[in-house]
Amino acid sequence: MTRDNNLLSPAVARAQGFYFYDMKNDYNSWVAFTLVFNPTEHKGTLNIMGADIMAAQTRDLSVVGGTGDFFMARGIATFVTDTFQGAKYFRLKMDIKLYECY
Repeated sequence: MTRDNNLLSPAVARAQGFYFYDMKNDYNSWVAFTLVFNPTEHKGTLNIMGADIMAAQTRDLSVVGGTGDFFMARGIATFVTDTFQGAKYFRLKMDIKLYECY
């Protein structure tokens, strides 16, 4: 995970989890993963899960929790497909909006 789509940008986080394709004809998937942030600007994790309908222009997935700086985070992660080359390679742009929940 980087702040922009430049190949040489430094990583700010990595994604660990599952990405299941759930249809034979279309590229749709169900995802559940954790963004593990590098201890530079933010420390901790964000948990994201939901259906990723790749044919849609934008998709909203749920932010269902987190740790560290993101303790008990809730919100929405909006995905936009930046590059798509079939099942072998794709790149997503993520816009994450967190809500204050106390």
